[in-house]
Amino acid sequence: MSLKVYNSETQKKELFQPLEPGKVKMYCCGPTVYDFLHVGNFRGAVFYNFVRNWLSSLGYDVQYAYNFTDVDDKILKRAVEEKTSAKEIAERYIEEFWKDFKALNLSPHTFNPKVTQHMSDIIELIEVLVREGKAYVVDGEVFFSIKQFPNYGKLSHRRPEDMQSGSRIEIDLKKRDPLDFTLWKPAKEGEQSWSSPWGEGRPGWHIECSAMTRALLGEQIDIHGGGMDLIFPHHENEIAQSEGASHKPYVRYWLHNNMFTFSGSKMSKSLGNIRTMRSFLEKYHGEIFKYLVLSVHYRSEAEFSDTTIHNSVAALGRIYSALHKATQMTAGQDKVKGDSAESKKMISQIEKAEEKIQTFFNDDFATPQAVAQLFETVRLYNQLVPEVSKKKAPQIQLSQMFLDFVLKFGKPLSLFQEDPSSFLKTLDDILLLEKNLTRESIDKLVAARVQARNDKDYFRSDQLRDELNALGVDIRDGVNGTTWEVRKG
Repeated sequence: MSLKVYNSETQKKELFQPLEPGKVKMYCCGPTVYDFLHVGNFRGAVFYNFVRNWLSSLGYDVQYAYNFTDVDDKILKRAVEEKTSAKEIAERYIEEFWKDFKALNLSPHTFNPKVTQHMSDIIELIEVLVREGKAYVVDGEVFFSIKQFPNYGKLSHRRPEDMQSGSRIEIDLKKRDPLDFTLWKPAKEGEQSWSSPWGEGRPGWHIECSAMTRALLGEQIDIHGGGMDLIFPHHENEIAQSEGASHKPYVRYWLHNNMFTFSGSKMSKSLGNIRTMRSFLEKYHGEIFKYLVLSVHYRSEAEFSDTTIHNSVAALGRIYSALHKATQMTAGQDKVKGDSAESKKMISQIEKAEEKIQTFFNDDFATPQAVAQLFETVRLYNQLVPEVSKKKAPQIQLSQMFLDFVLKFGKPLSLFQEDPSSFLKTLDDILLLEKNLTRESIDKLVAARVQARNDKDYFRSDQLRDELNALGVDIRDGVNGTTWEVRKG
């Protein structure tokens, strides 16, 4: 089955055909490390993790680079404020990034380049551009000349003549054209700097990604990913630099994920509605964030709010409750074979779901539609194996099939791999905290109800059930005793 991806450059879906059969070179713009990263930064990290995993599952050997920008004005500003070095600031927040990344349980990248590790590659690429006449030097500053790159604007679909000077581009009298951009800038006193043919200085932002990509993956790559906010000027400038030096097409497929919105507004520092990933993880679980991201198509805006978080909790509660039941059913059991009407129904549903899921994933990574197929399978499993089912061969077989299906489906998404019992307890604890309730107080009410049932005091038992229901706690009386769960829908 063929994979199609939406290419931002051509603005249409295209059949995916890598430069080299069986191999994929992929680069994604990572964070500038001067603070804790916000949830918007991690939308891309979660989505491109899936892209790489899905490509791997299709049999491709994927080389995936995800960089850290550890040279930047924001880093220098933070270092001055905290009276420390830029290196210390960058290393601190790279370490904090990895803590968040680990909590999200995402797959490691092939490469995690830092700008400071590739300074010689950056200088070498700038030298090529100067020699090629694509760049010029003024007072120790090197600029890229967009007039020397006729295809400038092909990604963002903007014509240079339509871009008004001074509206979005800062006017600099040293430039030959207002749209020319900096490749190398002279260092100011006290700033970190590196020696170059043009004097002590540091690179401009755009040249860094071009140089790191070139050094690790070569002059041409298959996929370049990033947020839509990077299309112009960052990715447009990357193309100009890379193709200006190599005279070859830089990227075959440009993928861009959309932004988070908060109460209908774009999430941004200027609006003051930024939420860090760390603050989210302190209250919630990484599985909730991944589900929230992947339940929306990557090219659509995604609302990040209490409502969408709680919707994700409810959805995960349904899935993990079924997984928990299936895990209990299959615990300590050998593989069961059978040919019952129920097993035929489940086999048919799983085969249909797997075929549709593959079709959706191969259609520009349509994760929301694929998730809908998961819920169809959850619904059938719950019908065929009710909560009160005893461990009989047909129920065990159905549970084994269901478990295998969900784990296989979730693997490329980095979802549904948590221990169901532990994860459901985590969801309950999150919701109890929001309700100002404690696990101990619920346990006491449930124990009192069990005692009332044992004493055949059914009036008191019903009273306690109603009290628990009013608190949003559902009670289940099963063959293994009474259990409770905080209502998640």
